[in-house]
Amino acid sequence: MPRIDVQQLRWQCDPAALQAAPGEEPDASAPLLGQDRALESIRLLSDLDKPGFNLFVLAAPDADHVAAVREQLALHARSMETPDDWCYVNNFDDPARPLCLRVPAGQAMHLRDDVARLIDELRAAIPAVLESDEYRARIAQVEGDFGEQQERAFTELVREARSHGVALLRTAGGFSFAPARNGDVIPAHEFEQLPVEERDRTAAQIRLLQDKLEQMLRRIVLWRRERREAVRRLNQEVIRLAVGHLVDDLIRQFVLLPAVVNWLESLQHDVISNAPLFQPEAEVSPGTLPGMSEALPPLRRYVVNVFVASDQRGAPVVVEENPTLQNLIGRIEHIARFGALVTDFGLIRAGALHRAAGGYLLLDARRVLMQPFAWDALKRVLMSREIRIESPAQLYGLVSTASLEPRPIPFEAKVALFGDWRLFSMLQALDPDFAQLFKIAADFGEDMQRSLKDDVRYASMVRNLNQAMKLRALAPDGMGRVLEWSARQAGDTERLSLRIGRLKDLLIEADQIAGQRAHTLIGREEVDLAEQAKVRRSDRLRARMLDRILDGTLMIDTEGRAAGQVNGLAVFNLADYAFGLPTRITATTRVGEGAVLDIQRESQLGGAIHTKGVLILSAYLASRWAGRHPLALSATLVFEQTYGEVEGDSASLAELCALLSSLASWPIEQRIAVTGSVNQHGAVQAIGGVNEKIEGFFDVLRARGHEGAVLIPKANVRHLMLRDDVIAAVRAGRFSVIAVETVEQAMAWLTASSVDEGETFGEHWRRIEERVAARLRAFGQARSQLASTTLREQRHRKP
Repeated sequence: MPRIDVQQLRWQCDPAALQAAPGEEPDASAPLLGQDRALESIRLLSDLDKPGFNLFVLAAPDADHVAAVREQLALHARSMETPDDWCYVNNFDDPARPLCLRVPAGQAMHLRDDVARLIDELRAAIPAVLESDEYRARIAQVEGDFGEQQERAFTELVREARSHGVALLRTAGGFSFAPARNGDVIPAHEFEQLPVEERDRTAAQIRLLQDKLEQMLRRIVLWRRERREAVRRLNQEVIRLAVGHLVDDLIRQFVLLPAVVNWLESLQHDVISNAPLFQPEAEVSPGTLPGMSEALPPLRRYVVNVFVASDQRGAPVVVEENPTLQNLIGRIEHIARFGALVTDFGLIRAGALHRAAGGYLLLDARRVLMQPFAWDALKRVLMSREIRIESPAQLYGLVSTASLEPRPIPFEAKVALFGDWRLFSMLQALDPDFAQLFKIAADFGEDMQRSLKDDVRYASMVRNLNQAMKLRALAPDGMGRVLEWSARQAGDTERLSLRIGRLKDLLIEADQIAGQRAHTLIGREEVDLAEQAKVRRSDRLRARMLDRILDGTLMIDTEGRAAGQVNGLAVFNLADYAFGLPTRITATTRVGEGAVLDIQRESQLGGAIHTKGVLILSAYLASRWAGRHPLALSATLVFEQTYGEVEGDSASLAELCALLSSLASWPIEQRIAVTGSVNQHGAVQAIGGVNEKIEGFFDVLRARGHEGAVLIPKANVRHLMLRDDVIAAVRAGRFSVIAVETVEQAMAWLTASSVDEGETFGEHWRRIEERVAARLRAFGQARSQLASTTLREQRHRKP
């Protein structure tokens, strides 16, 4: 059980070993170094084009992981086909259901511009043809034919009326007939003096003429309708001549796209039918035309809304930072006009799912789940393989007003979600659709295995980061210190941390310090100062608790000996900062029924894992000393002056030593602190936070000017990356770190001052063990005597 050698307390990086051979500079992309499993999953996403094989990236919240995945997917996307463009256009037959047109990549803008030029040309061509002499002559001919036909009918009716002594009169209310003589109307009083036969004959003739007049007026209505129809046909014929060749020229450019050709033909028919829209002096109310809003310009009906258009070669890789429902599936915008909200197909906007068509969409899973309706909408798109633009109110039937219903667009992209293990597990357990939609998991580890080759790759990655962030270069000793810091962050001398965000923060701060000191390179001292500055900004609570220990508020002994009392070590985690401090653990023992009472658990201040550790202590005591006789022991354990929850089993070794010390009445050295977990056989197991625990006890010893030591599990020796001041104290003999494998070794060290001269640790432990056994036998005898006395008393009281 030797003290740990100084060289084992910290891995020292050799800066000279971090230089790659000339021409062999390794490729070290920062976030992907050591992430072979994640890379395999990303490649599977790229290569497998099947529904449901979307990606969930398991990684700590870090923008570098998003950038890394995006970069890897972009490499594959460059070799993929550029996805088609999409446009929304007016559906002239049903304006509430706009049409979507799919055109080859890069053609959407051409279509939009070509249609815009066509409309501009029509605005000039249609008025010009309607003002031409030929058109006016043909209109005059139509009007003349109608006037001549109407005049001829009236002339014939007047002639017939005169032949029967009747005159046709025009009045304010229309036409009427009256008796006449020689072309002059007979006054009423004279007409009354005429013979009855003549008056009856004239009245009958007037009724006959009146019927003919009504028939003629009905024919005139038909003739006017025919005249309007003739004018309409003439207008269409003339406008078709002006429009046809222009539209035909455009159709020839898109002849391979039947949907576009069909829409252009519909546009031509609509232009011909609504020619007045193109006359500047015409007063046309938009609301009188199909599909027109009264608040929007009439010619918007012919606009091409470029919905999605590719501006680069290859497939898109889209990152949506704010995945709201509308940012995902698109939206229909509205314009306020005269107190009302109006819209049309030109106000349909694309969402991230549209922009990612044919490529990849990257989303933060937590943000998607936080947005109302977004998660359900994303799942609907992935399951139906089409994107339907709907508002939340429409989805849940909260409104019944008429609105646009754009035709859905097929979804042909892959989705990558980013989240941690906890979120991944929750979705797997609570959402039955999740496993069917996200079948690939990319697990980004937080550290990587160390080797000489990996150290070189890691150093190359650090240099790449420095260059990317435009920081000063690292001196060789500075680079070595960065790798040592990384091993400390990983909590293992044989691993390096892959928390790139924290690494960047360290490099940036070290660069600032180098600048303040007017250094051209970042050296070891600058990295040290940057790490110390970060700790100093976060250690207010640690400093306050240390002060309470030093002033006696928190009772921690670091000299002398005491039975049933040991200094355990605890780690406190505050966000990304952790520190260790000692805590007093005490034990009391007495005659009982074999129960070890955990006061932390009884007061509901102990976690499940801590409770498990205490139960293991009971099992160890029973298996060691109660093989043939019942364990007549009652014991209590407590963490003194702790007022929050105690969790973890890393204090179980210290608790067991306190119990054994109390049973054996053998005092424990208070200058030694203990950390470690034990199993039922007394073997000491590894624990976490070993560096912080050692340094926490060292800080108390140093502040008091005392010497001391810390017992740790032997399995934790590989995890040691202690501070320089701790190593200096060990080198000077003022502090020791001791590795133990069993509780026997731990007890021997804790009671080392009572070892007899020439006595081995094994012999010393056997003396302790004998005293524990004797005490337990005494407890057993006392319990038996008490049981016998109780039985006699019961018999004596029996009637």
